[in-house]
Amino acid sequence: MIIDSHAHLVPPELIEEIKDVSSNFPSIEVISSDKSVSFSFSKNKSTRPISHKLSDIQERINWMDKQNIDMQVVGGWVDMFGYQIPAEEGIIWSKMINRHLKTFSDKSNSRFLSLATLPMQDGKAAAMVLDDAHQQGFKGVMIGTQPKGVGGVLDDPSLTPFWESADKNRSILFIHPMFDSGDPRVEDYGMNNAVGRITDTIIAISRIIYSGHIERYRNARIVIGMGGAGLPYIIGRLIHNFNLHKDTLFDPRFALSNMYYDTVIHDPSVLSFLIEQVGYERVMLGSDMPFPIGDLEPMSILHNLENEQRLSILGKTTKKLFSL
Repeated sequence: MIIDSHAHLVPPELIEEIKDVSSNFPSIEVISSDKSVSFSFSKNKSTRPISHKLSDIQERINWMDKQNIDMQVVGGWVDMFGYQIPAEEGIIWSKMINRHLKTFSDKSNSRFLSLATLPMQDGKAAAMVLDDAHQQGFKGVMIGTQPKGVGGVLDDPSLTPFWESADKNRSILFIHPMFDSGDPRVEDYGMNNAVGRITDTIIAISRIIYSGHIERYRNARIVIGMGGAGLPYIIGRLIHNFNLHKDTLFDPRFALSNMYYDTVIHDPSVLSFLIEQVGYERVMLGSDMPFPIGDLEPMSILHNLENEQRLSILGKTTKKLFSL
C-alpha cells in the first residue's frame, strides 16, 4: 500500500455549513465570494481564500490514481484553524471541522484518513477536543506551530493539559507551520513558503526539544513535514548548544531519533542525508497536496533508494504508525 502521509483537504460540505452557521461564530468573519471563502479571526487580517484544489475531491482522487497512491492522510487547512478566537468558540469551530473531516474519510472507501484539528489557543480546550477526537475514531491531529496566533509557542505551560492528553492517548501529532511565520523579512520573493515555514518549524520544534516535552510526553508520536524542516541538518549545532547548557536543556538526540519525517524536500541527496541521520524507518512519503510548494510527484525523489528503504517510505512506516 502506497500512502501519502502529508496532505490537506477542506470537505465541500464543511464550506457550505460554515456559510450557513457563520452567525454562530461572532469572532469569525466569513468573507464569501462567488468563487471561494476566506476568514478573519478576531478582526485579524483575512486568510487566503480556500483554494478550489482543497475541496475538489474528484480532482484529488484522479491525481492519487495517476501517482499510484492508495491512501492519503489529510489534515485540514492551517489558515482556518482559528487560534485567535476565544477558547469556547474554538471548541465549537474545531468540532465542526472534525465532524466533516471524519465523515468524509469514513465515506471514502479507505482512500483518505483524516487528522483532527484542535483549539490550541487553550490547553484545557485542546485536551478536551483531543479526547473527543480519539473517541470519534481519529488516530491523530494536525496542529500549528504557533498556538494563540503569531508568536505562540507549543511549550507554553498553559498547554500542559493538551500534552498530557496527547501522551495518554498516544496521539499522532503532525506539527505544521503556519502561513504567517511572524517574520516580515520573508514576505518578499515567495520566501514565506520557501524559508518562513522552515524557520517557523525549526523554532517551534527546537523549543519542545529543549524544554523536554518530547521526552516527557514520549507516548505522543510527532510528525514533522518538509523532511524535518532543516532540523536534521543543524543537529550538530543543537547538540553543541545542549552540551553548553546541560543543566537546563534536554538532549536533542533523543527527540531527533523519536520523531517522524516526510519526504517533501525536493532533493534526493537531502533525502539520503535525512535517512542517514534518523533512519529510513522514520521517514514517510509526503506531498503537501494541493499546494504548489509541495511535491506533486512525490515518488520521484525515491528512485535512488534501496528497495527496502523505498518500501518502508512508500507506506510500511505510515501503516505501522497509524495501525492500518
